[in-house]
Amino acid sequence: MKAEKNSIQLRKGVIEMCVLHLTLDDPKYTGDLLRELKDASLLVVEGTLYPLLNRLKDDELLEYYWEESASGPPRKYYRCTGEGEQYLEKLKSNWMELVASVNGILKQNIVKQ
Repeated sequence: MKAEKNSIQLRKGVIEMCVLHLTLDDPKYTGDLLRELKDASLLVVEGTLYPLLNRLKDDELLEYYWEESASGPPRKYYRCTGEGEQYLEKLKSNWMELVASVNGILKQNIVKQ
């Protein structure tokens, strides 16, 4: 149970980076973001995404616009801002350093066993 909680916390930490990356080149509808994050096994609870989107918007890392939908009400599309792109590059750099460090330790422990 404790490992599952840690896994959820770890996922929450990387969802921000993934949302910025997913909205970098193509604006995304909230439903598309939910689907892509769920397909990647990153999103466990939908309620995690909405506060994150609002915070990223408030921090001017994401912006949104409304677009009419042929099958219902207008849809809100999110896209990464220029400031969001710069922030994303820092997050990716930090992530790569972290992964390299952890992999180094894990490989070291495998060799010792």
